[in-house]
Amino acid sequence: MWCWVVDYLYVPDGSSAMKQADLRELVCGIVREFTAHPGGETRYRSPIIGFCSADHEKFTRLQENVPEHLTPWELLPGARGLVSYFLPFSEDIVGANARSSLVAREWAVAYVETNRVLSEIGKSLIKVLAEQGIRAVSEAPTYEFDKAQLKARWSHKSIACMTGTGSFGLNSLVITDAGCAGRFGSLIIDVDPGVAASPDSERCLYHHNGTCGLCVQRCPVGALKMDGPFDRKLCYEHLVQADAYFADLPLTDVCGKCAVGLPCSLTNPVGR
Repeated sequence: MWCWVVDYLYVPDGSSAMKQADLRELVCGIVREFTAHPGGETRYRSPIIGFCSADHEKFTRLQENVPEHLTPWELLPGARGLVSYFLPFSEDIVGANARSSLVAREWAVAYVETNRVLSEIGKSLIKVLAEQGIRAVSEAPTYEFDKAQLKARWSHKSIACMTGTGSFGLNSLVITDAGCAGRFGSLIIDVDPGVAASPDSERCLYHHNGTCGLCVQRCPVGALKMDGPFDRKLCYEHLVQADAYFADLPLTDVCGKCAVGLPCSLTNPVGR
């Protein structure tokens, strides 16, 4: 996924310079540290981190489908790079939700705690990069979406695809080489990380060869279709109802059945 070039990047004020590879390793180190010591009940497998230039042709196609989606330059004038990070849940969390008839408490806790971890990662990256003279911004991991259309103004999943971290599956989730059971964050920076956009790599068995489709079978409300569009409204209504299961937890509008008990839950089934 990463092209480890050794070109130098120069920060906007010209006060210092660092190798692009060093920038990427700095970012990776911070994400790995947070996932290794998350400070809660949730445990993660090794994170996946991707980079690419902000000058990405996919933004044009994305805005054709989602006109309200922001560009990197609207969030950060002078944006030149994108960073995506995926925090894959541990196998026991995934297994618990696969076995549960409703939503497993482990999955609900993981959702709440991972939102916090992703926010902390974004704040830490912005602070550390600022010390290197690099400007950066990050969007909240969730709840920044249009309540009528149920579409985000900044899609962390779409950024993951742009950086080559994963590809969209039939379940409308992004499947990475560590599967789809986890959560994404992203960062916009004002320097080029020195990695060309990765070519599209299919990771969904259904899109690859027409097989599988287990996520459609596992959806408890029929929001997923084999040959039709994802019913966002039906899915969201179910998520809101699921929030009532855990009155002691904040904002647990979760389900995750389309991310567990599947060949793509923990790995990339196409590349396996």
